[in-house]
Amino acid sequence: MKTYTLDEIYTQDKLAFQRERYEKAAAEFEKLFGEKPTHFFSAPGRTEIGGNHTDHNLGRVFAAGVSLDVIAAVKATDDGIITVKSEGFPVDKIDSADTEVKEEEKNSSASLIRGMAGGFLKNGHKIGGFNAYTTSNVLKGSGLSSSAAFEVLIGTILNGLYNEQAISAVEVAQLSQYAENVYFGKPSGLMDQMASSVGSFITIDFKDEKEPVIKKVDYDFSKSGYALCIVDTKGNHADLTPEYAAIPQEMKSVAQFFGKSVLREVDKQELLDNISAVREKCSDRAVLRALHYFDDNERVLAQAEALERGDIEGFFKLINESGDSSFRYLQNIYASSAPAEQGLSLALYIAKSVLGDKGACRVHGGGFAGTIQAFVPNDMLDKFSAEIEKVFGEGSCYVLSIRPVGGVMVGL
Repeated sequence: MKTYTLDEIYTQDKLAFQRERYEKAAAEFEKLFGEKPTHFFSAPGRTEIGGNHTDHNLGRVFAAGVSLDVIAAVKATDDGIITVKSEGFPVDKIDSADTEVKEEEKNSSASLIRGMAGGFLKNGHKIGGFNAYTTSNVLKGSGLSSSAAFEVLIGTILNGLYNEQAISAVEVAQLSQYAENVYFGKPSGLMDQMASSVGSFITIDFKDEKEPVIKKVDYDFSKSGYALCIVDTKGNHADLTPEYAAIPQEMKSVAQFFGKSVLREVDKQELLDNISAVREKCSDRAVLRALHYFDDNERVLAQAEALERGDIEGFFKLINESGDSSFRYLQNIYASSAPAEQGLSLALYIAKSVLGDKGACRVHGGGFAGTIQAFVPNDMLDKFSAEIEKVFGEGSCYVLSIRPVGGVMVGL
């Protein structure tokens, strides 16, 4: 079975840190279970780079796995019991013989573990028991999707221990979404799980929701001379649900004007030809959000083409265009219900001021509060971090890299 070495997964400057991290996980496993682990697994967080709020209207997204991950020290058991101790959380214990959905488990990590086992069985795969100790450095609330990384990790463990890694990364992602939707009770899309499971740069086309088309984009970001920075503006996500919900609702209202259910079924020119009537029926903001959808959907293809030909400057230009479209037309940089709070707007201003005509920056994830993403030249990292942390506090600028692999078995 394929195992990846640490230097195939992590950048050279992080190898000593990662080796120590895995050794600590092994020691914790031995303390908990009284024996040494036999296997190690890892699944990364993810970042969205293009296609902001396009997936819920069956559009395209551009995403990537990042260098923060959740890792596990593991040993199979013959009793069918899955026992997972995650650092900082209580132990979860699941009988793999019982894969019924439990209402009382919803919104818990136990539901995700049971859901992965249930999904594997549903698709005709093997499952069994194991003991695992996990530890994560995927930032919670950062838009890097720690929950998807955990789901993919459990799927990667079941794939490695009981299925000889025969299940594709795409199917592991789909089963992760199934666990989150059906067992955990959250109606998430597939982008987070797919980027974590597949890794590297990927495009995902959701035109056929049941069979999304995933394409890996070959580009060695480690040689680009840039780092990926995620800036945590420490914004308050409370009471923003109506703001998030309005985006797909308004986009779909434009689609419904044309007798369709999602914007993917509508032609942009058709909207432009009928724009006066659509404004009157759906609102100006709905029209602007629909126009953002059409443009960002096409930008995903252009981003992939730019990277494939090694045009990093062209790639950054498109990221900036996507960010500007989110600000002006999608309008998810601050909440219209709380206009005094504009941490993302401020972070984008500072980022652009430091970067000048270098690199790129844009909103990261759903928007309204939380994080921005910036691609920063390596020789400007110190200045960039200092300026950001002056405003948002120490530790608010996370320097990451794009991870070349997704969910994997790790050989030390």
